[in-house]
Amino acid sequence: MLLTTRQLFQKCYGRYAVPAVNVFFMEEIHGLFSAAQEANAPFIVQTTPFARDYAQADMLLSMIGAAARIYPHVTYAIHMDHGYEEHIFDAIDKGGYTSVMIDASHDNFETNVARTKAVVAAAHAKGISVEAELGVLAGVEDDLTVDAEHSFYTNPKQVEDFVHATDCDSLAVAVGTSHGAYKFSGGQGLQFHILEEIQRRLPGFPLVLHGGSNVVPEVIERINAAGGKLKTDAKGVQEEEVRKAIPLGVCKINIATDTRLLWTMVNREFFHDRPEEFAPTTPGKIFMEEYKKFMLKKFDLFGCTDRAGDFSE
Repeated sequence: MLLTTRQLFQKCYGRYAVPAVNVFFMEEIHGLFSAAQEANAPFIVQTTPFARDYAQADMLLSMIGAAARIYPHVTYAIHMDHGYEEHIFDAIDKGGYTSVMIDASHDNFETNVARTKAVVAAAHAKGISVEAELGVLAGVEDDLTVDAEHSFYTNPKQVEDFVHATDCDSLAVAVGTSHGAYKFSGGQGLQFHILEEIQRRLPGFPLVLHGGSNVVPEVIERINAAGGKLKTDAKGVQEEEVRKAIPLGVCKINIATDTRLLWTMVNREFFHDRPEEFAPTTPGKIFMEEYKKFMLKKFDLFGCTDRAGDFSE
């Protein structure tokens, strides 16, 4: 069942969160859809402009469509993450997406509002949901880099004004996360008082947590033991933080870094331990199974296991 993110959030608000997972290639899509069908959990499959440039939009959407046929008992949305107008209007015109994100968070408030309103008007005319962003996250994602000194937390008063001015369907907020593998190296964690104040001002409005990966220390250690050179001083979003954020209106939690680290771990270990191997399919099978196990745990953590039935009512 293909839905918009607005439809997903209307059911899950305050009860559970829906994972939004960035995909680049076939093995990730197989692992994601397979896990979701087994868990009977709703999910969001999302692509970035970088992924569209890498694999081509038609290839990505065709693989997602094929997965929906292979795993027919899934409930999901297709979302464009961190889009700019050239990508967003192309996606709206050509179809395939049920949700888009306009990332104008680096602009001033008035420009962000104007750009978001234009996207909302075009997307809503075709029944497509819109995610916007207010506040700037530090870190690295795809080809986007933001230094810590240029990041800032979301202002709850501005959130209220922004949502009323733009009519966006959900909002990504900066509450202490960051993109990439080196999040939380300062140990600050999520700023729950910001989420609480936003919920007080806009009860029922869905929020999005970008940079939601956990960055498991064991995974980093295994990568480095197999020849990697990743830093070990980072801490991702902890499980107890996720559980605390969901009742405060966080409906969508983005995952990208954890799956990249998982791919790196599987492939580094495989070729480190089997230097005579060269076929990509063998580690690919291992990765798909590890990816599935990873997602099954995320569905449980986010509280959305066995929640797909909410959308058949």
